Amino acid sequence: MGELTDWLNRARNGDAVAAERAFAAVYGELKRIASRSLGQQGPATLSPTALVHEAFLKLLPDAARPLNDRQHFFRLAARAMRQIIVDEARRRCSEKRGGDVIRTDLSGAIGLPSDHRISDLLAIDQALNRLEARDGQLAQIVEAHFFAGLSFEEIASDLGISDRSVRREWDTARAFLLRDLQGAAAR
Repeated sequence: MGELTDWLNRARNGDAVAAERAFAAVYGELKRIASRSLGQQGPATLSPTALVHEAFLKLLPDAARPLNDRQHFFRLAARAMRQIIVDEARRRCSEKRGGDVIRTDLSGAIGLPSDHRISDLLAIDQALNRLEARDGQLAQIVEAHFFAGLSFEEIASDLGISDRSVRREWDTARAFLLRDLQGAAAR
């Protein structure tokens, strides 16, 4: 187990010094992931910096499930960021004035044509939830690659499968999400 993983696990058990070291070690990469997760048109009320801080704080209290390694941490961080962004989208959409929809580039990453671009984060979240219900590993690959920015090689190592299998499953997940989102847009 690496030094970062050790710091993160100690931080999750209440060690403030370890939390500071871990946060300093991952801050730059988490901020890059947050910027990517929010996309170019993220909500003005949620900056990449705020998203990083909220995600890190969300991950620390869960000491019951220790982290295995760096990739495991970033996979959990990607999921936490996704949950925070979706919660913010729900909050904004529930405001009396309707709020603006958060835009994301996942629709482009899965290959939607630009003239049928689906940018509604809530629809994407629902599609990912449906994918997860059908095949949890496919959804995990989408989260790890898109939200955490992990390479196919890193995901393969983390899941204990071949790089080729991850690429094949990424293609399957993209096809599922494309079909699902196009079907939702037609409804």
